[in-house]
Parts: sequence; structure tokens; C-alpha cells
Amino acid sequence: MSDRYAAFRHSSFSRYFTARFLTAFATQILSVAVGYEIYDVTGNPIWLGWIGLVQFLPALLLVVITGFASDKFGRRLVMGLGILLEMLCVFGVIGLALTGNFRPIPVLIVLTLFGIARAFMSPASASLVVNVVPKDDFANAVGWVTSSWQIASVVGPAVGGVLHLLSASLAFAVSGIAFACAAFLIFSIPKPKQILSKEPTNLKTLIGGFRYIWQEKIVLGAISLDLFAVLLAGAVALMPVYAKDILEVGQVGNGLLRAAPGIGAIAMAVWLVSFPIKDHAGKILFVSVALFGLATAVFGVSKLAWFSILVLMLVGAFDMVSVYIREVLLQLWTPDHVRGRVNAVNSIFLGASNELGEFRAGFMAAAYGTVFTVVAGGVAAIGVAGLWTQLFPRLYKTNSLDGPDHLD
Repeated sequence: MSDRYAAFRHSSFSRYFTARFLTAFATQILSVAVGYEIYDVTGNPIWLGWIGLVQFLPALLLVVITGFASDKFGRRLVMGLGILLEMLCVFGVIGLALTGNFRPIPVLIVLTLFGIARAFMSPASASLVVNVVPKDDFANAVGWVTSSWQIASVVGPAVGGVLHLLSASLAFAVSGIAFACAAFLIFSIPKPKQILSKEPTNLKTLIGGFRYIWQEKIVLGAISLDLFAVLLAGAVALMPVYAKDILEVGQVGNGLLRAAPGIGAIAMAVWLVSFPIKDHAGKILFVSVALFGLATAVFGVSKLAWFSILVLMLVGAFDMVSVYIREVLLQLWTPDHVRGRVNAVNSIFLGASNELGEFRAGFMAAAYGTVFTVVAGGVAAIGVAGLWTQLFPRLYKTNSLDGPDHLD
């Protein structure tokens, strides 16, 4: 059994971890409050779609410069400035609420700026972790960082909902204060060692993340495996259908269904930080993706609420294993001078898999039925895992997560 708290022996990581949790927590509170307020003002769900779109598009449109910025100017600096801009956006939302100008267009403008801030912050944040812990403790750090996001995704909406019941402005204020605290913690980290990119600023340099991922088949295989598995087997968008029409558990049940994968992921993350994966990493990755697909398919046909919740916990647990392995591979197999650009591309892949996955699920459910859509998606994820063992044999044969020199 490894030292469960090894990464926290390093002060810089403790500050980084707390800041990552606070940003995720603050974002969840903001999302809950803004979404409800916008729907309350307009009564039209199309504006909820626009909220997600204006926050995703900046990452897509700016992908060639967001990662380069963290490689060129330093990840701590870019992450801290990104969080500060997010904080200012939240206070902008508060200003709209207090002055009676909380209307869709002004809010979307502010959220677009928030999306730009997050587009720069995300790759810098994902890349910084490897600079604040020794390599021996990196896998432990990844387990804690991924669990912090899962905890925030479970706790954040609940806290946001309670705060919003008291006051929308209070919810926004707590979110803004959390961002301010996160920025303070990031800037309090001593300047970490980082190999800054000295390449000239040109198109070849800007697309360095794409070029590296395409050339390094281990990284390409890990990212694309997650992309297609989540794209095909993601069922989050259909939870309301299961809660209302299939399992008949109502709004409370819908909340439990949405929380179940996060609970499973947290439990698995705790296991992984205590018993990190040391051998057969590639095989474990493919098996976990296949089991993720299988659990999704089983959930699709379940008619028992308690059993569905348990299966969704397994969905989250198996997904956490693949996320853990992919993140360790991505960071340790990527040279430091290009790591920000690679993480920027990875963030686009992740966003695309979630956003497009929800679109796919909704479209297929309308055309072929909800149960068929979820089951077919789970089976397809199993197929992807099998196909990827043939397309990326080096990834399948990868034994240790420590780096390129560790193959069977």
C-alpha cells in the first residue's frame, strides 16, 4: 500500500490542489445559479444550450494559442490570471443581477469572457501539476486532482442550489470569493521549474500539440480511446428520461442518478491513491473502458432504481480508472516544453466527447428510443476498446505509467 497522502507532503501541490477544487466548486455554483436564473427570466430552454456553447467555443477557437501561452509564459502565471478573469466575470454577473440587467444577451457576453478565461486556464492547470510534485508522487497527485473535480461536481451543485434558494446574488458572491481564494493560492506557489518553450511563434509552433499527439501513438491512443468511448456511451443527457418515464423516481431520483457516477468515481480515486497502478497499465486501461461500456449497457436495461444507481456508481468507477491512466500517461509521456499545447488539444477532445455525446444521445433517443440508445452506446464502447487494442498495440502493451522507456 502506497502513502495515500504522498503528494500533500509538498506545499506547492497542497495549494494547487485546493485552488483546483475551489475553481471547480465555484464553477458548479455559478452554473447552477446562472442556469436557473436565465430559465426563470426567459422560460425558454434554448438559452441553457447557449450557456454551454459560449463557454465551450472559446476553447475550440483558441486552441492553438491557449496551450502555447502556458508553455511560453509559465503555467502558474497563466492559470492565476485565468482564475482572476473568471472571478471578474462572476462579479460582472453580480453587477447585472443587482442593477436589474440580468438578461440573456448581457449574461452570455460575460459568460463568453468566462469561457475565454477557462480556455487559457484549463491547459495551464492540467500541465502545472507535473511541475509541483516529484515524478515519483505524480500518479498519487493525479488521483487526488481527479477526485477533487468529482467531489466538486457532486457537492458544488448541491451547495449552489441551497445558496440560490437564499439569494441568487449570494450564490454568485460565494462563487466569486472562491475564485479569488483560488487565485491567491496559485500566486502563492513558489515559481516552479518549467522548461519554457523557446521556439519562434509561428504556425508550426502553435500547432505543436496536434503534431506531438499525432506522432506519439501512446498519447493519441489514450486520448482517442476516451473520446470515442464517452462520445458513444455517454448517457448523462438522458438521465431525466430515466428518472421520469422509465424508473419513475422523480426529481429527487434524478439527482441521485446524476450523483451516482461521481460517487463511484470518488471511491475509485481513493482506492487508486492508496493502491496506484504499477504494472499492466495498458491492459487495465482497455479493460476499464470495456467495463465502462458494459455497465452503461446494463444501466440501459435496468428497471430497478436502486440497481440503476449501483450500476451508475460502477460506470463512474470504471471511468475514473481510465481517466487516471490517461492523465498520467498524457503528462509523463509529453515533453515539458510542449505539455501546455498538448493539454489544450486534450481539453478540446474532452469537451467534444461530452458535448457531442449529449447531442448524439438526444438525437438517437428521439429517433430510436432511450433504452436502445443507451444499450447500443455501451456495446459500442466495448467495441471501441477491442478495436483500439489492434489500432494502438503499443498502448495495449504499455506496462508502467512512468514514461516512454517502460514498455513490456
